[in-house]
Amino acid sequence: MAGLCPGPAIALVLLNLADGELVPGLIVYGPQRVACWCAGWADENLFQVTDFSPMLRLRSLSVLIGGRMQDFDFIIIGAGSAGCVLADKLTASGRHKVLLLEAGPSDRRFWVRVPIGYGISYHDARVNWKYQSEPDPGIVGRRMYFPRGRVVGGSSSINALIYHRGQARDYDDWAAAGNPGWDYASVAKIYDSFEQVGKVGSDQKIATDELRLSVTDATASYHPLKERFADMCEQMQMPVSRNPVMEGHSAGPYFITTRQGTRCSSAVAFLHPAAKRPNLTVMTNVTVQRIGIQARRATHVDCLHAGRQITFNAGREVLLTAGAINSPQLLQLSGIGPQDVIRDAGLEVLLDQPNVGSHMQDHLGVNYIYKANRPTLNDVLGKWPGRILAGIEYLTRRTGPLSLSVNQFGGLVKSSPDQVYPDTQLYLNPLSYQSFYKGRRALTKPDKFSGFIMSFNSCRPVSEGHVRIRSSDPALPPAITPNYLSAQSDVDDVIRMARLILRMQQTPAIRESLSAPPLTSLENMTDKEIVNDFRQRCVTVFHPCCTARMGPDPRTSVVDGRLKVHGLEGLRVCDASVFPNITSANTNAPTLAVAHRAAEMILADV
Repeated sequence: MAGLCPGPAIALVLLNLADGELVPGLIVYGPQRVACWCAGWADENLFQVTDFSPMLRLRSLSVLIGGRMQDFDFIIIGAGSAGCVLADKLTASGRHKVLLLEAGPSDRRFWVRVPIGYGISYHDARVNWKYQSEPDPGIVGRRMYFPRGRVVGGSSSINALIYHRGQARDYDDWAAAGNPGWDYASVAKIYDSFEQVGKVGSDQKIATDELRLSVTDATASYHPLKERFADMCEQMQMPVSRNPVMEGHSAGPYFITTRQGTRCSSAVAFLHPAAKRPNLTVMTNVTVQRIGIQARRATHVDCLHAGRQITFNAGREVLLTAGAINSPQLLQLSGIGPQDVIRDAGLEVLLDQPNVGSHMQDHLGVNYIYKANRPTLNDVLGKWPGRILAGIEYLTRRTGPLSLSVNQFGGLVKSSPDQVYPDTQLYLNPLSYQSFYKGRRALTKPDKFSGFIMSFNSCRPVSEGHVRIRSSDPALPPAITPNYLSAQSDVDDVIRMARLILRMQQTPAIRESLSAPPLTSLENMTDKEIVNDFRQRCVTVFHPCCTARMGPDPRTSVVDGRLKVHGLEGLRVCDASVFPNITSANTNAPTLAVAHRAAEMILADV
């Protein structure tokens, strides 16, 4: 079909959906793709795409016979943000044979590659673990929905694209906890080594021997409301930048991880260019059952693939990069963790390590919705004519709202002048949506009115939860118990930050942008009412971490400063699990930094 159409061609059509509804749509023919788009793009069932561009070449596994042991130098478990980095770095020299195992499928999916597609991936079980927490008293007994990437690229393939390093003190605290080389001065050099910062429209193509993450300044493409948000910050005498912010104490437009209008996940940045190397084998749709331990050393990995049991030998090390939920789950399934949890699951305790799965931290936020007196992204993405025009723009030019995140302005600020460090992360979005629509978070169902959101989360909450296996079955999701707001200081943060939002909405910049009073009357709410409202409406900001934290003492940590599991050889954890404390902002950037630092350490130890 591509041969019939040397250039793009577009046809407007009426699409007959499965339920008989006729909706406007379009068909795009091009030399590399054939796509069908309809006004109901929020439902992936209404969209089909055939992409004829080059696919990620996965190594043939036809040589595998059920039960046969295959030998590799390094086995990486989890092709997420961290695993893709390790796969690149450990194979670059050609000296090491590396196996990368992923539970999910390839990331060659339209809604994974379209930046705003995370609103759909958010509930897509094909690329998402879709975990649910245990009922949590801190949020009035609600279960919290925990989306986690189950696809090549992991959560970097389904996240909201914000790229922020956090504060220097986040990392300085890591070093102060007894982890040399993890201070910000050291980690900043790592960031500088893999970030490629550019503007929308700039040439972000890179040489294959210089794999980098594209961090994009999309300010020029952001909604004009960004100027009102900046005015608001200036009126409140907050540190503010009209250029994107990546770290420290200021608010401004957010950097996003895109490249030429498509998502630049860890897989796109690091794994795809490395996949052609003959010493790298990538295996998808694999269930890792356990890490084999012999004589206190990780020696092999037992897996299930296509109904067959397979064991892979690790000549040097097993590297666990399955994320803050799945990494402690796999450690516990392997007999490494709290002995009572492991025994209750009917498994043998190989290493009693009570910190495995403990100390989980997460960011918890809430949205405040406002009706605007000017058009917002609601007017584009909430109506079928706007969706179709946005679809045409994206499919033909890779620009427009679909090429961006809806999180366009924010940063780290102080909730009050007496705070020593920024304690609040702000998200100021030119789009509004109810947190839940028919039981699902409605990221792709904007409100029918012109609206925007102002939201916050505490930078450094201290409440801790845990992750525990329920049985010996690796297919059974673990029990996630966040223990949100169990520390009084976190409750105090909610009150203080809500009062910050109140002061923000009272600035001339915001008042002059409203068509109606705020939907949540913070001005008339007591502290108790603010907390109750937060408990009922808050959602995770999707930053779980610290479940296999780093530290020098095995009595309080799981891995040492070189990410080796205490008490074992040949096993490291190299993802957000190892954070000694949660970072102040989004966790994707720090996870990538951890992986790059881990690769340096691993290669130095070879």
